[in-house]
Amino acid sequence: MLIEFRVGNYRSFKEIATFSMVAANIVSKDKSLDENNVFTVDDDLTLLKTAAIYGANASGKSNLAKALGFMRWFIINSSKDTQTSEQIEVERFKLSDSTDSEPSFFEIVFFMNQKKYRYGFEANRNEVVSEWLFYVPKLRETKLFERKAGSFTIAKIYKADGIQQKTRSNALFLSVSAQFNVGIAESILTFFGKNINLISGLDDEGYHGYTIKCLQDNKNRDSILNFLKNLSLGFDDIQLEEHDINVESLPREIPDEIKRFILKNSDGGKATSVQTLHKKFNEEGVFISSELFDINDESEGTQKIFSLAGPFLDTLKNGKVLIIDEFDARLHPKLSLAIVEMFNSRDVNPNNAQLVFMTHDTNLLSNKLFRRDQVWFTEKNRYGSTSVYSLVEYKVRNDASFESDYIKGKYGAIPYIRSLNNLVDANG
Repeated sequence: MLIEFRVGNYRSFKEIATFSMVAANIVSKDKSLDENNVFTVDDDLTLLKTAAIYGANASGKSNLAKALGFMRWFIINSSKDTQTSEQIEVERFKLSDSTDSEPSFFEIVFFMNQKKYRYGFEANRNEVVSEWLFYVPKLRETKLFERKAGSFTIAKIYKADGIQQKTRSNALFLSVSAQFNVGIAESILTFFGKNINLISGLDDEGYHGYTIKCLQDNKNRDSILNFLKNLSLGFDDIQLEEHDINVESLPREIPDEIKRFILKNSDGGKATSVQTLHKKFNEEGVFISSELFDINDESEGTQKIFSLAGPFLDTLKNGKVLIIDEFDARLHPKLSLAIVEMFNSRDVNPNNAQLVFMTHDTNLLSNKLFRRDQVWFTEKNRYGSTSVYSLVEYKVRNDASFESDYIKGKYGAIPYIRSLNNLVDANG
């Protein structure tokens, strides 16, 4: 479960963007929001099921997702996919000369195996400057390891003494520890690899194959079909058809090296096509047969929903964390609403899966859908630095219209647009 994520440049700016899924001590106008939209972990911790992040274009919403995506990738891969001479693909803040040589800061707080963990690191292009891992075994936070300027302090319970000598300067000690079978580290890498997933709503085709695999599994097929049917996308059923892949079956315009890659990475030289079944009627409006459509002939929005159906149901079924950038792209507002309501529901989401999404869809900005602590904003200052803040920081009436007040600029995080009247010379 995701608790908090922090990113920034601490040493120069002393500013860290902090996003939190911890429920604030508030009472909503609609009491059902307080019953459905949050869940209790223990006596001291209550978390949110969903959170929406709003902001103007170029305000930093996507960068927040990218930062978490980089952190996740680096945790999983730094010990095996990088070499000694390789630079770390961390992006420094480029709009201040004081940050040119300063490291970037990443920290995440999460709940795993009934315990709270806090892990983070600072890194520049050349090395990991510092790294730390703490957890709460009972009541107090306890250090598992800490790394500063090449020096390590390691608790006995972490069972990784000697591994620090095997850790390159451009690799994370946590990642190397997992490679050497340190149990806590292995569990954390598994948590990040399987329980936290990030998706771009603009580039979701990569999940098409995953949804197909879910449909091929009889345990998941009915759930996927019911989900798609209940969204009223215009078809009544789905058929899968498996066929062989060979060089001749691929379009001529595809380069040979790409063809070889496709064949190498296909499922045993086979591919599965998806067809939707639509009802066909005669002139009197009487149903006469079913017509098959290739999934690629469906609307862009339908194709997106199909691709994301697998990740949605997997997240709900297994209580995972799903983060989607550009959530509303190609989706009707009512579809977006249905998905958020699904994650907020006690019945549909009994395992307390979490959905975090970046969006411009103000139709979702409603006190009937969200508590104030579920609504977040990103805004850049005059120096190009992004701040992240929650609606809970504002004094808002229980009956206030979140959407109307946001559009009016009461919460910031909207674009400032200069006059466009003189762009074209009417007499020219």
